[in-house]
Amino acid sequence: MEQRIIIRQDNTEKNYWKDLWNYRELFYILSWRDIKVRYKQTVLGILWAVIRPLLTMIVFTVLFGKVAKMDTLSTMPYSIIVFAGLLAWQFFSAAISESSNSLIENVNLVTKVYFPRLIIPVSSIITCFIDFLISFIILLLLFIVFQYTPPIQILALPFFVLLLFIVTIGSGLLLTTLNVKYRDFRYIVPFIVQFGLFISPVGFSSNMVPAQWQWAYSLNPMVGVIDGFRWCIIQGAPNPFLQYPFYISASIAILLAFSSISLFRRMEKSFADLI
Repeated sequence: MEQRIIIRQDNTEKNYWKDLWNYRELFYILSWRDIKVRYKQTVLGILWAVIRPLLTMIVFTVLFGKVAKMDTLSTMPYSIIVFAGLLAWQFFSAAISESSNSLIENVNLVTKVYFPRLIIPVSSIITCFIDFLISFIILLLLFIVFQYTPPIQILALPFFVLLLFIVTIGSGLLLTTLNVKYRDFRYIVPFIVQFGLFISPVGFSSNMVPAQWQWAYSLNPMVGVIDGFRWCIIQGAPNPFLQYPFYISASIAILLAFSSISLFRRMEKSFADLI
């Protein structure tokens, strides 16, 4: 007997979130499609997920470690210190870049059939998480190469991965919504990613920021995430839970996520017309 699925739009908040669960297979379908499209007709294919973080780590190690002499400030392998920051940053930057254009690139889906539009940008973020997992494997290999044993607090890393998801979803949905209404954001997003790299503690430690500017610096929600990753991975790294900037950064991340979801939901009904 043929099974038919009736897709309808329901404006109630309760049924919207229920629809997300009912159409959960779309997360898998769209994510798998994006993975295949991303590496289609490339010579190295999925190896780009390995090459990009490794090359970035080498550049940062030479630039900040050898040129700026930051590798002398710690007894830990500087490559691992850098990669601990890159692990979070590269997922964040790739995810907001992909998700911000996701609705525009799927205009046929948005204009022809109903389903919770939230699925499209979130599936782009899930796709980037695959690259994150590959990068984490590289980190484990670095442990072996440098004969490095991470501290026991690495068991707390899933908490900071969750916080990373909160920051990424909040930023991604905000930029997705703005990009649908204002196409200028397709040019602004790369600038945000580039600028954000230099104001986030990827190649340096947050302790280098003067104390009087710590509050302003911590308004960047990625600060708490990267500091948390470093604490979990690097022996002797400062505990973010004992420093007030972490709580400012984490609060900004949660506020951003709730605000972005609310904005996305309000604008969702007009996406088809705007696109």
